[in-house]
Amino acid sequence: MMPETKRLLFCANWKMQVAPGEAREFLTRFRAAYLPTPHRHTWFFPSAVSIEAVAGAIQGLPNARVGAQDVHWEPKGAFTGATSVPLAQAAGATAALIGHSERRRLFGETDADTARKVRAALSGGLVAVLCVGETLEQRERGQTTAVVARQLGAGVEGLSAAEFDRMVVAYEPVWAIGTGRNATPRDAATVHSGIRSALIDRGATNPWILYGGSVSQNNVAALLAEAEIEGVLVGGASLTPDGWAGICSTGA
Repeated sequence: MMPETKRLLFCANWKMQVAPGEAREFLTRFRAAYLPTPHRHTWFFPSAVSIEAVAGAIQGLPNARVGAQDVHWEPKGAFTGATSVPLAQAAGATAALIGHSERRRLFGETDADTARKVRAALSGGLVAVLCVGETLEQRERGQTTAVVARQLGAGVEGLSAAEFDRMVVAYEPVWAIGTGRNATPRDAATVHSGIRSALIDRGATNPWILYGGSVSQNNVAALLAEAEIEGVLVGGASLTPDGWAGICSTGA
């Protein structure tokens, strides 16, 4: 069942952009333009080098978190370029993106890798934001449901009810990311409904499900008008403070 008061989560994925000084300036401007409300949550996923800067800049901002864009499943070791859960936490992170399409597509991350990262994040005390979604080829072949079910199943296999409470799922069709194309609100809501049912069948009680893929100020209201869509994961449109504040103020 959907909650009576719809909670909304706005996640900014800054990807390989926004240095520490820029992040502090961004948050100063964002906080001047954004009016928090109890049911709104604003999470920021900067590059690892900017996690600490964002953590400091969001202090006192209600319902705000900073997270890592990726984490390794080992707590320490010879993994050059990787960020462990303990290192992310030490910098101030309380969440982590896992299985983003760019990690899967560009870096060869597998479902098994994603599963290990989910477990590492949850066991280490981070909120895990698991990303799932199909490519254009898979969509055109009618494989959306199967692909999303496979990725979701691998990511949440064996989780307890308590662990589901510290998870968010983001549906991000790969063909819509950074392309200017996006799933229609109705199409996205249909996929979200399937994800919700699958999670509840596995023991989740109140899953939080976001949409990601060329979200902008022009389409965010229509997306959030769908009951199944409880927030958005945003890339390019999250890179300007005023624009991001506008998106995060949608659906009041």
